[in-house]
Amino acid sequence: MFSPAVSAQELTINQALADAVASDFRRQSNVARDNYRHPAETLAFFDVKPEQTVVELWPGGGWYAEILAPYLADKGQYIAANFETQPKEDTRRSAYFKSAGEKFEKWVSDNKAIVGDVKFVTLNPPEKLSLGEDNSVDHVLTFRNLHNWATNDQLEGVFEAAYAVLKVGGSFGVVEHRANKGMEAKSGYMEQQQMIDLAKKVGFELVASSEINANPKDTKDYPKGVWTLPPNLRMGDEDKQKYIDIGESDRMTLKFLKAK
Repeated sequence: MFSPAVSAQELTINQALADAVASDFRRQSNVARDNYRHPAETLAFFDVKPEQTVVELWPGGGWYAEILAPYLADKGQYIAANFETQPKEDTRRSAYFKSAGEKFEKWVSDNKAIVGDVKFVTLNPPEKLSLGEDNSVDHVLTFRNLHNWATNDQLEGVFEAAYAVLKVGGSFGVVEHRANKGMEAKSGYMEQQQMIDLAKKVGFELVASSEINANPKDTKDYPKGVWTLPPNLRMGDEDKQKYIDIGESDRMTLKFLKAK
């Protein structure tokens, strides 16, 4: 059952979430991006409550973990589906994941008093796709990761893993760079309808969408794909101000339900 698009004005941000977003614990470099990422509105849209269990897929540098882990620390549970930190192969990609995963684990350890008892699972498709015991969590969330799995033909497996770990009535929250029709995943952008169709294929129902992370200035036709825009700015000084003025990417924000 699909609900109409939800606007920012329709969302209710509880005090605990507002406090987590406003916390001095957050790095200022992360706070500076709130006007593009709208974390309070996004997490309110996904209806994440402080007493729930939440899996975040590939938290990366911890931009959302900085909010979610403290928010869930007292009454809920934050689970990081982290990069593989013990790779079988020595490749540039595996070395990057190992380094980033270890850095995130250290951040959690160094901030245990604030982030609480964070749990870890390894998400390394296709070898490691289990996100935990079936029917055990309230939300699975992913922020700007879908293109990574799509370029390696791993996206459907990740969606299936999210479906399996969720309780009946649980939700899969997706934020991703939104493509124009016909764009390839290597651009960093993904077609919204294709993501909806894939989610339905594995059993999800689309219950709501929102334009809270939309950016109509994003023309999506850049030399270095989505990474041309902030925060990456891969063109360096070339047309730098132009891309800064555009801002971060246009993003879909979708909420899927595991109904049965």
